[in-house]
Amino acid sequence: MDILILGGAGQVGTELQAFPWPDGVRVHAPDRQSLDITDEAAVAAALEARAYAAVINTAAYTAVDRAESEVAAAWRLNALAPAILAAETSKRTIPLVHVSTDYVFDGSGEGFYAPDAPVNPKSVYGASKAAGEMAVRSANPRHVIVRTAWVVSPHRGNFVKTMLRLANEREKLTVVDDQHGCPTSAADLAGALAAIALRMAGDATAPTGTVHCVNDGATTWCDFARAIVAGAARRGGRSVPVEGIPTSAYPTPARRPANSRLSTQSLTDAFGIAPRGWEAALDDILDRLVGPVRSH
Repeated sequence: MDILILGGAGQVGTELQAFPWPDGVRVHAPDRQSLDITDEAAVAAALEARAYAAVINTAAYTAVDRAESEVAAAWRLNALAPAILAAETSKRTIPLVHVSTDYVFDGSGEGFYAPDAPVNPKSVYGASKAAGEMAVRSANPRHVIVRTAWVVSPHRGNFVKTMLRLANEREKLTVVDDQHGCPTSAADLAGALAAIALRMAGDATAPTGTVHCVNDGATTWCDFARAIVAGAARRGGRSVPVEGIPTSAYPTPARRPANSRLSTQSLTDAFGIAPRGWEAALDDILDRLVGPVRSH
């Protein structure tokens, strides 16, 4: 069985390639140079070259603030590419698993967003990702869109690595404390994507539609930063105070959702996947980046 992974160099793509796939499953993760997913002919040729059992698309334009000025680039990768992938996979009856984001919501309210909550993006990034979702839904009936948020890992740039670096450079950290969400381990997300892709590859009646995958529990960026610093300190890292500030004190080109909490009930109902708590996931990442907890 062959599975095509797009966006293989990113956090989630890296974890998908490291995932312990069952015997007989071969994953292919061409880089951007060898497969341009915004090129219809190139995508068609790649899908003709091998009989893929499923395609997992983790590729995205994720520079949220830069997207406000690089609108065309964001839409090309986040909306056009999924449209091409959905159309070309549908022609060949290949299931498509597509990763999306909490930014499709406006961040209002206090609760956890269900997948059928109305989308209302407030940034170019969010609007381009919402358009990509719509393209996937309309072009390939055998799709699962997996929305996620606050993705962290030992790879590439992310919030955990940034906080660890700043804790070594500064005497104090200031982090926004009025944005709420669910941290997500790229490894845990990759495991869910793999399970969904394998299910769809082996079962023509597998569930389709939109689900949410984040680690269990919610926090703020500030409390997440405190957990990172405290966890690093238990492993011999430097401990510094983390002070909360309002979003208004840290202006950014793109508007962040104040509420990014996502409900994973749909993921559990459809695929039997119940993500573990974010604190345990963070511990695994810190073990990799800092080292094991030091006993006293």
